[in-house]
Amino acid sequence: MTDAALQTPRSDVPTLRDVVAVLDSLYDPRWAADWDSVGLVTGDLDDPVRRVLLAVDPVDEVIAQAIDWHADLLLVHHPLLLRGVHSVATHHPKGRAVTQLVRAGLALHVAHTNADVASPGVSDALAGALGLVDVVPLQPAPDDALEKVVVFVPFDHVQSVVDAMAAAGAGRLGDYERAAWWSSGTGTFRPLEGARPALGETGRIEEVHEARVEMVLQPSRRTAVMAALREAHPYEEPAYDLLPTLAVAGQRGTGRVGALPQPETLRDFAGRVAAALPATAAGVRVAGDLDAAVRRVAVCGGAGDDLFDVVRRLDADVYVTADLRHHPASESLSHGRPALVDCAHWATEWPWLADAERLLHAGLAARGATVETRVSHLVTDPWSLRLPGTTPPTGELL
Repeated sequence: MTDAALQTPRSDVPTLRDVVAVLDSLYDPRWAADWDSVGLVTGDLDDPVRRVLLAVDPVDEVIAQAIDWHADLLLVHHPLLLRGVHSVATHHPKGRAVTQLVRAGLALHVAHTNADVASPGVSDALAGALGLVDVVPLQPAPDDALEKVVVFVPFDHVQSVVDAMAAAGAGRLGDYERAAWWSSGTGTFRPLEGARPALGETGRIEEVHEARVEMVLQPSRRTAVMAALREAHPYEEPAYDLLPTLAVAGQRGTGRVGALPQPETLRDFAGRVAAALPATAAGVRVAGDLDAAVRRVAVCGGAGDDLFDVVRRLDADVYVTADLRHHPASESLSHGRPALVDCAHWATEWPWLADAERLLHAGLAARGATVETRVSHLVTDPWSLRLPGTTPPTGELL
């Protein structure tokens, strides 16, 4: 594509605001861990986005790749500014990265722990790469608890009140909006001195044919919805209830557990893992009886040695993850199972990029927009060489 073509306006070119809206619908920032730093790092929301590069790490080499390809947005998994910085001067690696992004007009967006727990998310992609079936969350996260507003409205004002609350964000369920339920009944009241009733007279008991209207809403939309309710309601003092709902476990969560279509030995399964993931110097480490049968498999993209207890409770034969430490791994093996397959951190998260690419295209297509995308194949795992030990331990056992 020529530089001139890159500047040619097209009606199907989304803005960065459009792309971020799709990404936030896939990987809601509210799902991120409280210590995490996700979302848009650099970029102007009104700028057009024609090209998006997807990568795991926002390191210099990846940023240079995005700039060379004339990308408008770099979508990454790992945060650039996870910990606080007090300078973005170029003698500091993070400052150098920020400067490169800003000078090139390259936006940077991060989907980290919010992508880890999404459905589909990082561990779904890892499970898919290994060919697992009947996959469910290893540690389910509760679905976002909604609130429900119940308001009593004269029948001839039901539609206008529902419209107003829907415009403010109430009644959104999955792929549906303006979802509401109402039933009929009779409301009664007596206006006191000083009141200015829309119906009835001061001091007189009134009865009105009303509807009980119910709509759900995200807690974050509460202020806007309640303001819209009061503005649209004909009564001076509308009667309403605001109720919490119980959160239940859904398809989101940390890690995944599933089954192989056919059992195989741990030795063969380890070969399956090595063949499915991109090669790194760190390679694949295996702990356990290599001839033992593997049927049920737990996976967690990225570091997962804090989930051993969960994996054992789910009776998995093997656990595939990254960054396993000596003591937790040794303690896990002392229980007899699961066997362990330890991979490079970067390699366990890289399969997610193709999933994110596909979902981004689908989300933009629903908005009548399109972008060109690429997945970076640069290996940004930090380890560059692994040498096997050759000298056996010496000395006598006392």
